Amino acid sequence: MNETQRGFIQLHLSVLLAGFTGLFGRLITLNEVDIVWYRMLFTSAILLVFTGLPRVGWRKFLQLCGCGALLGLHWILFYSSIKASNVSIGVICFSLVGFFTALFEPMIYHRKLSVTELVFSLITVLGVLCIFSLDARYRYGIGIGVVSSAVCALYAICNKKASVGVRSRTVLMYQMSGGIVLVSIIIPIYLAFFPSSQPVVVVPEGTNLWLMLCHALFCTVGMYLLQIQALKRLSAFTVNLTYNLEPCYTIILAFLIFGEGREINFSFYIGIALILLSVLLQTRRALGPKK
Repeated sequence: MNETQRGFIQLHLSVLLAGFTGLFGRLITLNEVDIVWYRMLFTSAILLVFTGLPRVGWRKFLQLCGCGALLGLHWILFYSSIKASNVSIGVICFSLVGFFTALFEPMIYHRKLSVTELVFSLITVLGVLCIFSLDARYRYGIGIGVVSSAVCALYAICNKKASVGVRSRTVLMYQMSGGIVLVSIIIPIYLAFFPSSQPVVVVPEGTNLWLMLCHALFCTVGMYLLQIQALKRLSAFTVNLTYNLEPCYTIILAFLIFGEGREINFSFYIGIALILLSVLLQTRRALGPKK
């Protein structure tokens, strides 16, 4: 097994775990800022037990904290999208991450735009546009989801650069612990512009507490450690485009658990098919012989 194949195995395992993220966003009855803050707090605590506080340079530490802030902002917008629409719509907007990566990555790494990557991403955009034809009541949630995917694309690109030479567990530890400080600053600003219909909860209790702990352990620690490993072996574009498969896992589960299939029309399935096509084309390209 070569490094690229190993990277794809790690990537698809992380996507499978990511498929449960939207479900937790629906099952946990806290508002989006509570979910993000406690997700980062519990993840930091879990990692602290296993990794301690490894030493890194100040510059690297600040870079990782900045990545954590981007990740936290992405999560806030992602959960807000789900609560403003439904699980299926929230996760399908995540498919635009590949498109934004194809635009942002060349700017950050100072290379030419890849026509192939842009074409594959536009196939995804067409898929999302098909899904956009849903009832107008979902369009606010879709708008938030689109912004969320742009922030996530920036996170993945910056994370690939910031994590060079640092162990995966250390990367995630400082992103969560440093990011939670910056997210705490972002939250009041966010709530001033986007007031939540749910009150802010100081301490989660009962079912919410157990769901948050499981969410942190499996869909954060497990998922992001695998994702960071995959980013060391694959391009940020390949990783982000492959994450377009996340909605497929989540939507199947949402259909079974929440009965969301009743709200879906034929154009939704056309959109899903186009998104799957873009992922398969990029996977074939990445695994093919190098020229």
